[in-house]
Amino acid sequence: MAPEALSLIVGDEELLVDRAVGEVVAAARAVDAETEVVDLGAGGLEPGRLAELTSPSLFGGAKVIVLRAAQDLGKDLSAEVLKYAKNPADDVYLVAVHHGGAKGKAFADGLAKAGARKIACPKVTKAGERIDFIRNEIRRAGGKIFPDAARTLLDAVGNDLRELAGACSQLVADTGGRVDDASVARYYQGRAEVSGFTVADKAVEGNLGEALEQLRWALATGVPPVLIVSALAQGVRGLAKVGGAPRGARAAGLAKELGMPPWKIERVQRQLRGWSGDGVARAMTAVTEADAAVKGGAADPAYALERTVSTIVAARNAR
Repeated sequence: MAPEALSLIVGDEELLVDRAVGEVVAAARAVDAETEVVDLGAGGLEPGRLAELTSPSLFGGAKVIVLRAAQDLGKDLSAEVLKYAKNPADDVYLVAVHHGGAKGKAFADGLAKAGARKIACPKVTKAGERIDFIRNEIRRAGGKIFPDAARTLLDAVGNDLRELAGACSQLVADTGGRVDDASVARYYQGRAEVSGFTVADKAVEGNLGEALEQLRWALATGVPPVLIVSALAQGVRGLAKVGGAPRGARAAGLAKELGMPPWKIERVQRQLRGWSGDGVARAMTAVTEADAAVKGGAADPAYALERTVSTIVAARNAR
């Protein structure tokens, strides 16, 4: 099925914009494999150029015209494009990319009024939105990811959507589609953030065997002990902060007060099951002692960390 004659892409998330343009091109080429693509960058449209590009060709063939930075079109060029939009040419697909916002809004509104299909590609700025992006990417690639693994992947790779998309595709291809915390850790073992926080998560959740395994692996791959202690400290402090909040309080309402994103609060709320106030206090003491031992040049940092992890797990399980 051919795409709409007019498409309006609104937003400045580059990966999503490029995908939206690519989908229009793919749909056009599914109808006519010889479809020509004319990609006009900012300032690439001159007076009379659109009429030239959309006029019938002696050789025939479909054409996709991508008009970038449409919000920067001057008054005359905007009027020229909107006039064309009222009666678009056959076998020509016009794709206007508008960054959104007030600049050039009249042009975007006019194109929408002319019947353009609107595709939203807003900037992905919040951690929760990036988690949703990861889950959708994994699903798009034919796999499934567990919530904790999605957060671990975000911690590991960072906020760049292109890197996240590449990581999701690779994980699905290499794991057969079932992506969990262990597979993320396995593929991103060089990332100190994943290593340290994975150890901390396993410890506060009471998984001694897994916590020690991740700890040894992290140390073997060169993660500095001080970073692991820092991650353990953050994990225990998170328990103290969320544990001190009113019972039944929703994560969204606590986010500003605690200085933590809602998804992290929800994760800590799950981790708190099985913990008592005394247990958290004992774990905090253990982390403080580990910090002093590691920074003070303990003879065997690995042993100090193993002892700390064991103490945290024991503190959680104490009744």
